[in-house]
Amino acid sequence: MNETPPITVFIADDHPILRIGLKLYLESKQHIKIAGEAENGFDAVNAITSNPPDIVLMDIDMPGLSGIEAIRVLRKTLPDLKIIVLSTYSKKEYVQEAMLEGASGYVAKNTKTDELIKIIEDFAEGRECNSPYLLNQAVKWQKVKDENRDECEHCLTKTEVRVLKNIAQGKTNSEIAEINFVSIETIKTHVQRVFKKLGVGNRMEAVALAREKHII
Repeated sequence: MNETPPITVFIADDHPILRIGLKLYLESKQHIKIAGEAENGFDAVNAITSNPPDIVLMDIDMPGLSGIEAIRVLRKTLPDLKIIVLSTYSKKEYVQEAMLEGASGYVAKNTKTDELIKIIEDFAEGRECNSPYLLNQAVKWQKVKDENRDECEHCLTKTEVRVLKNIAQGKTNSEIAEINFVSIETIKTHVQRVFKKLGVGNRMEAVALAREKHII
């Protein structure tokens, strides 16, 4: 009689203590196997595409390539991959952005461990998940990317537009990081992405173009 293969899980999170703790807990379950781990979006994408797991637990704020960007990349090559966002942010805007980019589910990091296991099992086995900790089921969202044509024209995410608005207000990276409750390195990454997507070289050019295109 063939045994049911374990559920393979990949963990992408830039906090080593959380990553290690989650790994140890999941590995204590006989029916779950850790397929790999990464501390940034680039490493996560490379590892996951090389050896796709059953489930990916993805943090949003990671250096280099954010979780949102990583989800966007993975969806192009692995459209059926189950990606569960595991984040400290539970605001509607974050949930919507993650779901619009292709996340399968969105769970807060303060979720009880036994509930997380249930969510992982449900997604892996293709069952309908009714957990109250699955935030995308509690938030009404529409999968419409062209609500703002100017925003989509440059592929700016809602987070990047928000950072761009902060730049237009004359705020420094430190001030923007404090307002958005993220690290200054995360804001620097967002700023560089904005520059690249708009094809500009500095803040003044970014703000001028954004106003011209009615992005902000």
